[in-house]
Amino acid sequence: MLAGREVAPKLLVLTLPHPDARFCAAGMSERSECLCEGLAGIFAQMGRAPTALVLDNATEAGRRIAGVVTESELFSRFRAHYRCSSRYCNPCAGHEKGSVENAVGFLRRNLLVPVPGAASLAELNARLAEGCRRVNEGSRCRDGRPTPEAMAEDLAAMPALPGAPFDAVRWVSARSDKRGYVTVDGRLYLAGPAWHDRRLTVGVRAGSVEILADRGRRVAELPRAFGEGEPVRSPLSLIPALVTRPRAFGESPVRRDMPPALVDAIDRLDAAGRRRVLRAISRAAGPSGFDAACEAAREALSRGHVPGDAEVDMAARRIAAGGPAGGGADLSVYDALAKGEVA
Repeated sequence: MLAGREVAPKLLVLTLPHPDARFCAAGMSERSECLCEGLAGIFAQMGRAPTALVLDNATEAGRRIAGVVTESELFSRFRAHYRCSSRYCNPCAGHEKGSVENAVGFLRRNLLVPVPGAASLAELNARLAEGCRRVNEGSRCRDGRPTPEAMAEDLAAMPALPGAPFDAVRWVSARSDKRGYVTVDGRLYLAGPAWHDRRLTVGVRAGSVEILADRGRRVAELPRAFGEGEPVRSPLSLIPALVTRPRAFGESPVRRDMPPALVDAIDRLDAAGRRRVLRAISRAAGPSGFDAACEAAREALSRGHVPGDAEVDMAARRIAAGGPAGGGADLSVYDALAKGEVA
């Protein structure tokens, strides 16, 4: 269970055969970006990167056709980043991969029974990392020595991790439809109505989807979705088109993402007032978040005037930082001074 939902994540398992050390990471897919992110996380746990990887059932890393393996572009960049070579096991050849085959069943029985629950995938992977640490500390290698002692020899022979982290992103080109949606791996993601019928570049990561327009301009960054489901959208993706056509606010789905009081206040404005408020919300949402920007705009409108960019931005930053509600400065300290309560 992840965040109260029943899901079936994929388990990536890595072993060091000499010390019989086992590591694992959970991911929502077997796609190359999830594979590379999972491996990078395991390398970070070890503190080193192996000089060679022997892979099994890894079609997203490399596909064998007529005896020749062709690696994916992302996995080739991953190997170059960590300076390691690769070799691919033959199908149905269990003798080539006995160490990892045994580790898969062992880790499932010891770390995933009973089925764990977590608030997020990151929390689940933190638990798996801690579980692998305990397993390795209590294990022994084939010559009878403790696994940590033998693993130290392996780690000493491995190169250090690169100074810069690896960005496990798969770039694809996608054309948006008339509503501004792009399709990635069978799911719809909203770039925004302003970007309809355009050729866009999409960066697909394990946990996010980044949509870029001409010259690398970021259009939207959305959470990654897997399997079937509703289109993925962000309220901010809808704002630019509304700034251009503010009268369309009455029919926009962004109304569902705003507080009812703010929606009512914007409905009462003329076209110029709507444009001013929506632009201010869009600009303040970048550093402070959409919810804080909406609350800042609502506060200003409740005082009877149409706020500008600077006013909404300052109020949104205060709200995002946990400042007092209702706007304005907190003057309670002066009351305390008058009563002699503050030294």
